[in-house]
Amino acid sequence: MNKGLKIVLGLILLVIPIYFIVPGMPLSDWGDAAWKLIQGGITITVIVLGIVLITLGINDLRN
Repeated sequence: MNKGLKIVLGLILLVIPIYFIVPGMPLSDWGDAAWKLIQGGITITVIVLGIVLITLGINDLRN
């Protein structure tokens, strides 16, 4: 995967979930079922995947 693409994809995967759960944003008033789904870890998984992609992209830039 391209170095820059990893960083851009990582940033996208970090910003989008955070955008949707910040108060005042479109999905800030999620219901009970959505909260349980978040507790299941889907949002956390996407954020961690974003961090991993950013780390891999930065590591590739060093080499």
